[in-house]
Amino acid sequence: MTAKDLKQKFLNFFKEKGHEIIPSAPLVPENDPTVLFTTAGMHPLVPYLLGEPHPAGKRLASLQKSFRTVDIDEVGDTSHHTFFEMLGNWSLGDYWKKEAIEWSYEFLVNVLSLDPKRLWVACFGGDSDAPKDAESAEIWRSLGIPDSRIFFYGKKDNWWGPAGETGPCGPDTEMFYDTTGKTHGKNCKPGDNCGRFFEIWNDVFMEYYKTKEGKFEPLKQKNVDTGMGVERTTAVLSGLDDDYKVEDLWGDILSAIQAETKTKYEGNEKAHRIIADHLRAATFLISDGVVPSNKERGYVLRRLIRRAVRYGRLLGVREPFSTQILSAVIKNYKENYPDLETNIGNIQAVVKEEEEKFFTTLERGLREIDKLGKLDGKNAFFLYETYGFPLELTEEIAKEQGQKIDKGVFEKEFENHKKLSRTASSGMFKGGLADHSEEVKKLHTVTHLLHAALRKVLGEKVEQKGSNITAERLRLDFSHPKKLTESEIKKVQDLINEQVKRNLPVTFETKTLKEALDAGALAFFGEKYGERVKVYTIGDPNGEWFSKEVCGGPHVKSTGEIGRVRIKKQEKIGAGLMRIYAILE
Repeated sequence: MTAKDLKQKFLNFFKEKGHEIIPSAPLVPENDPTVLFTTAGMHPLVPYLLGEPHPAGKRLASLQKSFRTVDIDEVGDTSHHTFFEMLGNWSLGDYWKKEAIEWSYEFLVNVLSLDPKRLWVACFGGDSDAPKDAESAEIWRSLGIPDSRIFFYGKKDNWWGPAGETGPCGPDTEMFYDTTGKTHGKNCKPGDNCGRFFEIWNDVFMEYYKTKEGKFEPLKQKNVDTGMGVERTTAVLSGLDDDYKVEDLWGDILSAIQAETKTKYEGNEKAHRIIADHLRAATFLISDGVVPSNKERGYVLRRLIRRAVRYGRLLGVREPFSTQILSAVIKNYKENYPDLETNIGNIQAVVKEEEEKFFTTLERGLREIDKLGKLDGKNAFFLYETYGFPLELTEEIAKEQGQKIDKGVFEKEFENHKKLSRTASSGMFKGGLADHSEEVKKLHTVTHLLHAALRKVLGEKVEQKGSNITAERLRLDFSHPKKLTESEIKKVQDLINEQVKRNLPVTFETKTLKEALDAGALAFFGEKYGERVKVYTIGDPNGEWFSKEVCGGPHVKSTGEIGRVRIKKQEKIGAGLMRIYAILE
């Protein structure tokens, strides 16, 4: 089975079940992300999972591009990826467990022709917060799954959410496919890393809301959220033990890597996989507006490109080599994501510039080695962290000099680094729309006011490029070549507070995207919007208004609820990109 076949079969199946197919949201969340990137299909739907009406209805399905940073260091094996595609279907207060599970079974067995005798499932086992999910287990039994293939696990394995400290959450039931039919050890079971079971699908039943006090209260609107990864599922369905052997996903990309590096995939699998994964991810990130920098999203992009360059160098490449590889990525994905072809020139230019910079950095690192003299585990990690040298490269150099690196010391330093990184980034998962607090609603509305005020003061070339909100402050990224003057900051701030004093109404309408644009609404995400969208207006929708944008919400009912707004600081975050922080006083 090809990846294209899997995607089409899934979307067609759920369309026949009454689901509206919605387009993929950007990798940069457009509405106050609780994470740096869109990590799953549910992230763009958080407002609707909490009760906001979705313009497309209560049954939705999508092919969502996703990006996760947690596995960057594991990329290079057969199955880990940073960028991936996720198939999903949702019920927003419509159908519940019976329909979701029965349709999952029907799709796997009747559409994908999987052997039902090789399907195993896991359900939530219950704890002090929520009871055992006996209902899901009984539905699986009614479909012919015996008790011997039904397992119960705790929150770690069979519970999803919330995305932040508070928000919707609930038990899930996972479907596993027995890839071998053979026992791998006495205790081999679904969820283990014994190599026998592959998690093929996950149905999440959002029936609770976690409060700030840590209580789990029943949700007024129960939702279903499902997810199926395209890459790994296609590989398993095709009988492949290497995701990168899925021809319609990776064939052209790996061929381009082989041509540009003058090396074969066989014998160089790790390097080729890293280059393929990282440049594919970079292509999508840049197309969605991310630029290399030393902070947050830009830092992640920079790391991806530089890691690809490092492994290119290990293959003997001494100059930029990405252009044709990026073209292959775009060729493979332009059918589902036509914006890639539109942005091909910018994508290639950004990556090439970053490549050129890093080749220079590598040369500096090589000179640093001469100064260090001794290449031990600690210095190996210093080179890795400071200059981006992979351990393999440092080991190669050490061997040439008759030295040997203590990997244990390197790995200890590396683990300490990862712990610090996790601690430093943990705040990314706090706040945002996940809690829907009144302060977040106020600050989310302020982003609209701030965006409109910036365009009025600086000109209509200003475009929002991202935002992040906690209960304490908002952050807005926008296109502009330089920092604002004190006079411009004052004008923007005064203009916002003037609208607050006017106590303007904040309302929304559901329109087609064309109707929204014709009405003057701002929408910078192109074909990433669905056919019908929500348009929020600050002011009179049919008369004088201050702001009109396509947005999912939520917002206050009038600007008078907000209070005084103060712009706290600004900073330049990349070429042509500025960032402003604002608070409520």
